[in-house]
Amino acid sequence: MQRYFSGRRLVSIIAAHAVVLAIFAGVLFSGAFGSGLLGAFAQSSCSSGDQMYKVVSGDTLGAVAARYNVSWQGLASYNKLANANTLYINQTICIPGKSTSTSGGKTTTFSTSLNASRGASNTFPYAQCTWFADQRYHDLTGYYVPWTTNANAWQWAYRAQQYNWKVSSSPSAGSIMVLQPWTQGAYALGHVGVVESVLSNGHVIASSMNWGGHGAVVTNAEFTPGPGVSFVTV
Repeated sequence: MQRYFSGRRLVSIIAAHAVVLAIFAGVLFSGAFGSGLLGAFAQSSCSSGDQMYKVVSGDTLGAVAARYNVSWQGLASYNKLANANTLYINQTICIPGKSTSTSGGKTTTFSTSLNASRGASNTFPYAQCTWFADQRYHDLTGYYVPWTTNANAWQWAYRAQQYNWKVSSSPSAGSIMVLQPWTQGAYALGHVGVVESVLSNGHVIASSMNWGGHGAVVTNAEFTPGPGVSFVTV
């Protein structure tokens, strides 16, 4: 019996030492490599036109924000940071800037709003005007619209404001055009398209799908800014 208990005691001692060594190794590993690993996992891809900042030792979100003349709250929201007080070495911080798109030899610059939310993908039904507008705008700017519910075409201007996107009565190339119901040929659910160009007379040429009974065909048509017409940008 004494030999049995001695054996059990030896096993317990060995197990206890193993646990202590494991904890000690974990602390060393965390100190030496933890911040690097967490920084790698915390990295995110930035949208086209964003500036990318790599966090270095001693950085705070407030310091990064001050460097780029933006608010730390806006950066935290834009980068979807769970804890704005914790940054990791080599973590990527996306700084909203300006994105550019070239179409037909003409380059258009799009300003982005710091606090604007962005969607992850195009969730609208294919061939609807909403699907095309979301996809075309993403092709131009790298942004999908974030509103996916209460998102019939006529609701886009209101929903854009809720997500801190810019809504204007003045058109710009690359902006999303929103027509209210029964405006310039739109039906009961309104219509959305994307402004391809602004003409010298102030009218716009907008591309869209499901316009004039053309279904999945992309059409370009001329529209006039005015009552019932809004233009949305990020």
